[in-house]
Amino acid sequence: MFSELLSFAILGFRHIVAIDAFDHVLFLLVLAAIYRGRDWRQVLWVISAFTVGHSITLALAVTNVIVLPSRLVEFLIPLTIIATGIENLVQRARAAQGTFSRYRVLFAALFGLVHGAGFAGYLRSLFLDSIAVPLLGFNLGIEAGQVVVLAATAVLFRVLDRGLSIAVPSRDPFALRLSAVSLGVTLIATGWAWQRFPF
Repeated sequence: MFSELLSFAILGFRHIVAIDAFDHVLFLLVLAAIYRGRDWRQVLWVISAFTVGHSITLALAVTNVIVLPSRLVEFLIPLTIIATGIENLVQRARAAQGTFSRYRVLFAALFGLVHGAGFAGYLRSLFLDSIAVPLLGFNLGIEAGQVVVLAATAVLFRVLDRGLSIAVPSRDPFALRLSAVSLGVTLIATGWAWQRFPF
């Protein structure tokens, strides 16, 4: 049982850091872009809400309680990225002052529901008999992968903020980085949404 749990945890970890999961990585990147190191409590709430959301949908979709068309899910995932990027740009003045929208946690949970459905098709194809251990293991692996991605993102943002403070000392490096990351990721996701339009 432990070896099965570990095997699925490794699969989940590899799935979140794989190149074909780049849309999920970009979502985490844009979700974290509005925060600084001192905002770790807000980050914890938002990431926990996202985790709860995708864990619920992953369980429901894998057990066939809900069945969503994969083309629709693949289209909705970049829409969650676009919405998060736009919210970052709208809220950047408040974020610079250390205040955040109280709805961000709710949005993260709702968007987590969409991303969980995106993981489900892959996991469902791996099941043989029991689903409890594979589901738990895969979910633990996904969470571990997200922690690694977010830790790397925090380091990247710290380096960018330092570099921008040197390159453009007259401007707030946080505001520049937030705008650049949010706009860049939103444009990439818009291209994906256009390519994946299901209708």
